[in-house]
Amino acid sequence: MNKQDKNPGNNRENLIKLENAGLTAEEQQLFCDAVPVPYEPYSLEFVERFHNWIRANSLWVLAFGTGCGAIELNPLMTSRFDANRFGVMMRPTPRQASVLIVAGYSSVKTLKRIIRSYEQMQGPKFVIGLGICTINGGMYYDSYNTINCLDRYIPVDLYITGCMPRPEALLAGFMELKRKIKAGECDGANRYVKDFDWYKANQKKVIKKWDMPDYNW
Repeated sequence: MNKQDKNPGNNRENLIKLENAGLTAEEQQLFCDAVPVPYEPYSLEFVERFHNWIRANSLWVLAFGTGCGAIELNPLMTSRFDANRFGVMMRPTPRQASVLIVAGYSSVKTLKRIIRSYEQMQGPKFVIGLGICTINGGMYYDSYNTINCLDRYIPVDLYITGCMPRPEALLAGFMELKRKIKAGECDGANRYVKDFDWYKANQKKVIKKWDMPDYNW
C-alpha cells in the first residue's frame, strides 16, 4: 500500500479506477474511468439553503417515457396545467436536465438507457418514478423482462403512484419534490455514489450484455 492509499483525505476517484470491462481499448478512452464523487454542500448553511431554493424553483426535466406513463406528461405542459409556472421545464438532453422522470414500466432493454441517461446528468440531480410500474412492475409484475423495483438500479427521490397518475397528481408530485429539495432531503445522487458498487452489481445482474462504460459521465 502506498502513501496515497493510506491518506483517507484523498478523493475516491484518485484511489479507484473503473475497468470498464467489455469495452474495447479504444472505447475505454472515450469514457470516464473514475468513480463518481459525492456533492458536497456549502459550508455556510444559508448559502446551501439559497442554492436549494434555486434548484427547487428551476426543475429542468428529462422525461424518459417507457410506455403508457408518458401519455400524462404532455398535457402537463399545456395551458390548462402550465407546469412552467412552477419552474418546470422540459429539456432534450441529460446534460441539460436536473430531474429524470421515468414514466411507466422499465424493461431490461430500457433500463440500460435509463442508467446511461441518469449518469450523464450533472449533479445534484433528482429522480421521479412515475406510475405504479416503477414501484412493483404494475400489471407487468410477473413478466420475464420487466424491472419491478426501479430504486434497486438508480436512486429514486420521489414516487408518484397510480396507473396512470393524472396531470394533477404530477403537479402535486413536483410540489413535494420542491419541498424535499428545499429541505435538503433529496440525496439520491449521493446515495448512488456511496452505494455505487451495490447499484452496479444489481444493474449487471439483469443486463446480461453490458457493453457500456461503468460510469458514463
